[in-house]
Amino acid sequence: MATTPTGSNLQVLKAVEDGWNAFCKAPWSFLLFQILVGVVTLPFIGIAALGGTRIAAVKEVAWLHPVLGYLLLVVGLIGYIIVVLWGIVGLIRGAWTALDGQKPDFAVFTRWDQSSSWRLLGSLILYIVVIAVASVIAYLIGLGLGQINQALIVIPSIALAIFAIWFLVTQQFLVQNSLLGSKNSANALRSGIDVINPSWWIVLWLLIVEAVIHATAATFHYGGLFVMVPAMVCISTAAYRQLFGSTDNTGLLKPN
Repeated sequence: MATTPTGSNLQVLKAVEDGWNAFCKAPWSFLLFQILVGVVTLPFIGIAALGGTRIAAVKEVAWLHPVLGYLLLVVGLIGYIIVVLWGIVGLIRGAWTALDGQKPDFAVFTRWDQSSSWRLLGSLILYIVVIAVASVIAYLIGLGLGQINQALIVIPSIALAIFAIWFLVTQQFLVQNSLLGSKNSANALRSGIDVINPSWWIVLWLLIVEAVIHATAATFHYGGLFVMVPAMVCISTAAYRQLFGSTDNTGLLKPN
């Protein structure tokens, strides 16, 4: 099922206000879950780092068999990705529940949803593939133009940069769209383009506002950034609801 436009205009300041109010409904639940995700990822980061160190032939870990190094790297990366997906899905579910006017309990965040996690992973992979294909096309065109005149190489680079910025803005809500808008990754990307294009400049303005908020939070060092991560998820989700509607089209909030 593809998400269709709601006909609403994005009100950036209202999204910021609604998102912040949603975060304030259960700030400790948001922050504690974020801490939990960080703690669970640490062992996998350590495993991947150990494997990578062995692959790099660092003397201190020469006692590890090279094959074991590759195995540890793969296990660490897979575990890290799974935990990060779990964390993203939990934060979005908590944000959506809070924006619905309910106080999310901790179980709302921690529940594992395999289908939603794999759906999100598929959308992110597809996003990367699109950028990679565009980059390859620009590179090949640049090679061809370079045979004519070296100065022409800059043309596909500029075109790629413009496309990347446009595509980035149209996929501002890819996470929410993948988890709540459509069960098909291709539809999630396509509906992002269909819905956001008419409001592209306003969504760009939202990105700028979010960047300013992040920069302000950074002045408080890691503590400010730590608090702002779940708050920004709530703000972005509030903006998504304005453009795409407040219906859970995939059953993300339904118990497994």
